[in-house]
Amino acid sequence: MNTQLPTTQEALKRKVAYKVRIGQINEAKQNIEGEQGRLRNIEIDGKEVVRVNLVANVIDKFLQEGEKKYGSLGLDDASGQIKVKLFGDDTKKIESFNQGDTVLVIGLVRLWNNELYLTPEIIKKKDPSFLLVRKLEVEAQTPKTLDRSQIADLKDKILTMVKTAEADGGIDIEKIIMELKEPPNTINNEIKKLLEDGLCYEPRPGKLRYLG
Repeated sequence: MNTQLPTTQEALKRKVAYKVRIGQINEAKQNIEGEQGRLRNIEIDGKEVVRVNLVANVIDKFLQEGEKKYGSLGLDDASGQIKVKLFGDDTKKIESFNQGDTVLVIGLVRLWNNELYLTPEIIKKKDPSFLLVRKLEVEAQTPKTLDRSQIADLKDKILTMVKTAEADGGIDIEKIIMELKEPPNTINNEIKKLLEDGLCYEPRPGKLRYLG
């Protein structure tokens, strides 16, 4: 029976590679640990992120040969810029890429001298159309926020639904969430306010009735 524990690198690779845009990485909260100031993870939309999956254009490339091999790619996806950095024989991973290429990168987020960069595990050339696809993917999974007028409108819609359902003995909160198609947390917050204001009550958990 093999009881060998995974290495730190293997453990990191098992972390989810979240689909993100570069701007989200650069604006994320950095969680630092230890006297060395090592980056534990970054926080994006409430998630603790160690690995990322992004699509971007190559804007510059650098390769240093010799005893200390080093290579980097500058990436830009219209939301921000970040570098991919490699050392030693790993620099071979970027030899075939050039400025203007669109690439998919899966890698670890690192921090050195206050600069965030990526250590890539996978780099693949992609069609430029993937940039738009990724933008739409990330926007779809980013929590939606409503402004004050939108929240007031949402509250009115909830109250109208509760009033209309009074003849049927009330309405299930689940039905409100399904029909309004707004963030569930936001809907639940407004329902809580209606309960606190005495406009509605719960005859049983998960069901609302109008109190007025």
